[in-house]
Amino acid sequence: MNAPRFIQIHTLHSYPGTLLNRDDAGLAKRLPFGGVERLRISSQCLKRHWRMADDDRALGLIDPAIGTSTRSRRTWKVLIRDPLVVEGLDPQTVDTVLLAMQALFYGVSKKAKSAKGKEAEINLERGELVVLGRPEIDYLTSEARRVAGVAGGDEKAIQDELKPLKANFHALRAGAGIDAAMFGRFVSGDRDARVDAAVHVAHAFTVDEQASEPDYFTAVDDLQAEEQGSGAGHLNTADLTSGVYYGYVVIDVPLLVSNLEGCRRAEWLDADRTLAAKTVESLLHLIAKVTPGAKKGSTAPYDYASLVLVEAGNEQPRTLANAFMSPVRGCPLDARAADAISGHIQSIDKMYESGARRWLSTRHDVTAGQAATVGFGQLAREVAAAIAGGG
Repeated sequence: MNAPRFIQIHTLHSYPGTLLNRDDAGLAKRLPFGGVERLRISSQCLKRHWRMADDDRALGLIDPAIGTSTRSRRTWKVLIRDPLVVEGLDPQTVDTVLLAMQALFYGVSKKAKSAKGKEAEINLERGELVVLGRPEIDYLTSEARRVAGVAGGDEKAIQDELKPLKANFHALRAGAGIDAAMFGRFVSGDRDARVDAAVHVAHAFTVDEQASEPDYFTAVDDLQAEEQGSGAGHLNTADLTSGVYYGYVVIDVPLLVSNLEGCRRAEWLDADRTLAAKTVESLLHLIAKVTPGAKKGSTAPYDYASLVLVEAGNEQPRTLANAFMSPVRGCPLDARAADAISGHIQSIDKMYESGARRWLSTRHDVTAGQAATVGFGQLAREVAAAIAGGG
């Protein structure tokens, strides 16, 4: 059996008394669905916490030689320019070389043109977030060092030395980092440096109608005298919410292999899929066990998934969100949500006769079609093996 083209991951998490993801007004994010309002955790919030996790399944540990990317407007200055100046290279020469490099990837900015010939005005910071992986940063630093040594501040000589830069940059294996290979990278100006996202993440939402209340709280002033009042130095309210969240993630395996190995997408079956398999295995652990939590000090918003269902197949993915078109009611809510998933997937199988391979790991007494019910660790290992070996 060939490796699957798509991996679908469905989860249930329960979070009582939390404020996981806020909007610009400080309230919990919400989503209308099925005629009622649900609580929501944005996909951006989920991905951020998975990227930044620092446990033994951290993305940066999958292949330390590749690591993860850095996202900052100051990457060129802080991680490339400043180390070269510390080495003793002439700052003006370094700035001239790096501005020429930036022009190759992003085009010549108006700010750079106006600053020409004015050393004090040279600014390597970008107006947008720049996503660069450690292999790319190391390569650009090495090239800047070499070109500065060969061409000095001669702009014509610098341009000649940089002619092969973009081709070599694009040829770096997983140069943008593991996380960029997963979640993508947009680069203004250089289409070839863009990375399409191989991991597609839906907004998580509650299976029931949103439940929230304003939490009135105070901060006590320890030194306020008794005669001055109660001692409250600060008064405020915060949105507190509770709910069982359905999460959905799709992995485009050919694209993930292509992003990691540098091969054409059509050649993914002939490529080494070991790194892609390790990446998916780690991601499964992060999805199940990393909380996208805010207000940790006052709510302790931690949970492991009570249900993880993984599907591997070649047909277009489809969400199980419609299992919750009608809000789930009654207790225990998480068990009823698991029942809803089980019933919904059976109705889909009855209509479409799905041939997908499935694994189910859950605390609930449910099935999911022909899914093999296993422990979570075994589930993650077997999904990775299906990608690596096509078994």
